[in-house]
Order: sequence, then C-alpha cells, then structure tokens
Amino acid sequence: MDDPAHIEPLFTSDEIGARLDGLAHDIAKTMPQDFVAVAILKGSFIFAADLIRALTAHGLNPEVDFMTLGSYGTGTTSSGTVSLLRDAEVDVHGREVLLIDDILDSGRTLTFARAHMMAKGTKAVRTCVLLDKTKGRAGAIPPDFFGFDSPPAFVVGYGMDHAHKYRGLPFVAILKA
Repeated sequence: MDDPAHIEPLFTSDEIGARLDGLAHDIAKTMPQDFVAVAILKGSFIFAADLIRALTAHGLNPEVDFMTLGSYGTGTTSSGTVSLLRDAEVDVHGREVLLIDDILDSGRTLTFARAHMMAKGTKAVRTCVLLDKTKGRAGAIPPDFFGFDSPPAFVVGYGMDHAHKYRGLPFVAILKA
C-alpha cells in the first residue's frame, strides 16, 4: 500500500458488513424476485459483490450484469461528462433494475445510468449506493437505498480508487492531501 499517512479510515469493514445486511433487508422488501442488478464499474465491484451475496442470504437471486461509465479519469473531481464505456448485456426491457454504485457524489453518473436504463424500456429503475455525498450534488436523483452518509471529502477503498490505487482496502477511507 502507498503511504498510509495519506488515508484516514472512515467506515470499517465490520461497519460495512453490518450495513450490507440492512440494505439487503430493505431491498428484499422492495424489489421483485426477477429483478436485474446492474453494477456500475469500476468503483462498485466490491460493494456490488458483497451486496449481491447479502441479497442471496435474504432470499433474492437477481440476474447480475455490469456497465462501465467514466467521468473521473485519474483526478479527484468529476470531468462533468459521463461516458458509456461498456453497456449491460442483459435484456432489461420490461424488467425492474437495481443500479448499484459506490458513491453518489455529483449525481451525474447515476442520472446518466438511470436514463440509459429507462431508454432501454425498463419497468422501473431503483438505485443503491454505498455512500451518499449530498454536498455538491449536481443532479436531483436521490438514491433509493444507501449505506452511509459521506462527508465532503475524496474517499478511497472498498473498490473506490484514486488514480487506480487503494481499491483493495477492506474499509472506506478519506484520502488526505
């Protein structure tokens, strides 16, 4: 790992694990049995995997797919433009979709992904994010489900990165300058 002095733990792996069970419980009460879970890569891959396992423990077995969107590059602020780098392959027409993302920050990524799924003829699209950062939000889309409120800081770990580093941390941390 790079210099650990540059990270400050925010949510431990135990806190994340406990919250995943609560999220899965809430989602299981809302989503139908035949929904499609679409993880937005790359940042959500660890969260999505753990959430899908938690959903299975709550009696759901969603069809799973992935889409890759980009807006950050190697910086710490969004470029303001979302690009579709890889689309989900599962036919979502007439089905309910749960978009899974790591963090709701500016709102652009989830707004883009939701509109994209709706254009594909989904019945409904709900969103689930690990972190909800309300400060600085450009889009008006609130998450349907979220793990934790996030402070207005750049966070890494648990799949989230800075310049392709820190994804493997088993916790969420604030990246300090």
